[in-house]
Amino acid sequence: MNNPETAFAIEPIALFLPTQLPGNEPADAIDLVDRRILIVDDEEGVRNLFADWLSENYECQTAASAEEALEYLAGQPCALVISDMMMPGRNGVELLREVTSRYPETAFIMVSGVDRPQRVRDALRVGAFDYLIKPCELDGLTTSVERALERRALQRTARIYKTDLERQNIELANSKAELERLQAQLVQNEKMASLGQLAAGVAHELNNPAGFIYGNMDILAGYLKSLELLFEAWDSIKVGGEYSASLDAVETKINYTTLRRELSLILADCREGAARICDVVKNLRLFSRLDEAEFKSVDINEGISSTLRLLSQYYSAGSIVLEKHFGNLPLVDCYASQLNQVWMNLLVNAAQAVGDSGQVTIETKLEGNQIVVVIADTGSGIPDEQISKIFDPFFTTKPVGVGTGLGLSTSYGIVEKHCGTISVRSKLDQGTTFTVQIPVRQATHK
Repeated sequence: MNNPETAFAIEPIALFLPTQLPGNEPADAIDLVDRRILIVDDEEGVRNLFADWLSENYECQTAASAEEALEYLAGQPCALVISDMMMPGRNGVELLREVTSRYPETAFIMVSGVDRPQRVRDALRVGAFDYLIKPCELDGLTTSVERALERRALQRTARIYKTDLERQNIELANSKAELERLQAQLVQNEKMASLGQLAAGVAHELNNPAGFIYGNMDILAGYLKSLELLFEAWDSIKVGGEYSASLDAVETKINYTTLRRELSLILADCREGAARICDVVKNLRLFSRLDEAEFKSVDINEGISSTLRLLSQYYSAGSIVLEKHFGNLPLVDCYASQLNQVWMNLLVNAAQAVGDSGQVTIETKLEGNQIVVVIADTGSGIPDEQISKIFDPFFTTKPVGVGTGLGLSTSYGIVEKHCGTISVRSKLDQGTTFTVQIPVRQATHK
């Protein structure tokens, strides 16, 4: 540049651009645009001089006014515009503003016969790369053009790489989110597997002593019946008055009358308690099904029923009205313990949504080759803006410390693993309905 106030030196930079830039035109089309220069000046002699000088290395086009230049740029993109400052109609600064606004990838060099620092600063501030003073040396013009195009290429390449980097960052963020989801799913699966092993171990340890107790209840009942004969004989002696005062004192001491009346009731309570222990053991085994960890055919209704019995703290207290409408279902190919985990997650969520009072409805039915399980509650419901997030890992509508946000995401993964679907409908303050559909037969299983 001829003006010492704005002169600066830039060493030529060798650019190594890819032959095919991502998401853009082929390299040959890019090269053609990168070497196209539009020269704008109302003096024909100046236009032709610049064009003839630069045409050896560049494709040069000319325009006599700003309007003609803008019309040309609307049809043919250019890498650089060289414009005179003072022209009829729009001047060079107005043209510069239009070019930088409409065509941000087009470089701009201002040429003027006015050597004023303020003019120079204004042009550079608006977006001109350089400001040359007429009459300018042609070698200086060539240097300025080379540097302008080099900076344009660098800026263009930087934008391309920035866009590509942003795209890769988005992909990386998505991959990270998916990895976190899979890790959370794995943690939850391992946790449930450990719980299943624990439940099976507890069931195994309880099974034998519970069997002893329950089996001995029948023997004890027989013994008590035999003792009743002795009690009746004793009572007959009492009626005849043939017993001593010392025996009467013993009878009073042991509270014989109450003891005899309560003995059968105590035995009945023990029998019921032993039966409940055996039932819990049975349900633990049904729920964990570690002896059925392989892919096999099971009764879905039985799995839901065993899960309900394990959730007696919710569904046996009387505060929740439970309605069951079990259809006549065929055996389903599945991993029974995993599906039982789904039923448990959905039933616990329903009970917690209902709270102290409300209704939970379970319906099972066969539709074509699909088993359909519908679990609905009359609880608080889920806001519309949260519906799309409920299957996301760690998302929960429960208070801090109550929910981990993994139950529904785990359920979603299990159902998906069984080639099924799980969907939700909910209205705030009206309730929520989960619908699970699973094929009766699986072509393949994982």
